[in-house]
Parts: sequence; structure tokens; C-alpha cells
Amino acid sequence: MYDHRYIRGVLPHRHPILLVDQVEEISYFDRVVAVKAVTGSEPAYARLPDDSPPSHYAYPRSLMIESFGQSGAFLWMESIRAAGQELPGTLIFAVARDVTYHRNAYPGDTLRHIARMERVVGPNAFLNGQIWVGGELAVEIGSVIATAREASALGEESPSAGPRLATTGNTHLEELS
Repeated sequence: MYDHRYIRGVLPHRHPILLVDQVEEISYFDRVVAVKAVTGSEPAYARLPDDSPPSHYAYPRSLMIESFGQSGAFLWMESIRAAGQELPGTLIFAVARDVTYHRNAYPGDTLRHIARMERVVGPNAFLNGQIWVGGELAVEIGSVIATAREASALGEESPSAGPRLATTGNTHLEELS
């Protein structure tokens, strides 16, 4: 099991966007099981009026997918490290397709991500999986594509040390790194 301190050493995210609390199991280049606890103190609830109906407390779906993506990023980055290799640039979440939502998550719930790596082709990883809340399937994700891009391809003047965040400005293109 990998604790939050270890995860911080692998993923470049920090509060409030680091959305993986613990990794329960990993099989390199194959599968990861990671968890994220949803709490009422999440930034997503900061401006929620006290008289909001229960439906307004549903954890944002985009953050559920981001947390899943970070779990997949952990799988890819730890697999690369275990193989004695380095990620060739900045890791970017390119797309999530065939996403089916079955239920919402609320403060007090724990998201359990099961991400499977289908394959790695060059600097691209293809994943799929599910998000569970308790014993209930919450989200099915048919395909996630992540890619690594060199600093020069991202318009940076000098290469960065290790993986870092790349912003897209598009809510449908989230970061995986």
C-alpha cells in the first residue's frame, strides 16, 4: 500500500487538486487500485449556501474523472520508474471516452478507482476502468488516453525536471500528470 506522502513524491499535484489519497495495490503496466475520500471540506463545497438541497452536495463528475486520471498517472509513472526508465516529458490527460455515470458520490463517500492499462504506444498510454463507491459501481470509463510531450512541443524554453502540469484551458481536456 502507498500512502499519501509517497503519492506526493510521484504525482506533481498538490492541494487542492491532488485527488488520490492512497494506492491499495499496483501491478506494473497492468492495474492500480487507488482511493480518494470525499469530504465536506472540499473546495467544491466552499461556496455552497447552507440551505442548498442534498443534490447540490454531489461531488463534481469532472473531479471524479480527474481523480481516476491521477490514479492512472500513478500507475504509468510508477511502472516506468520500476522499469528503470523516465517519462519523456510532461504527462497530459488527452481524453476520456465512453464514460457512463451510474451514481453520484457525496461527502463521507470513498471513491475506489480501478484503472487498467490497456497498452503503451510510444509516449501514449491507454487506460480504462471503473470508479466504485462502497459496493456500487459509480462510473465506467471506456477509454482514457494520456500522452507525454517534450517541453519544446509545449512551447517551453527549457526542459522541466520530471513530470509537471500542463494546462489546456478546456474543461474536457484534464491533466493526468
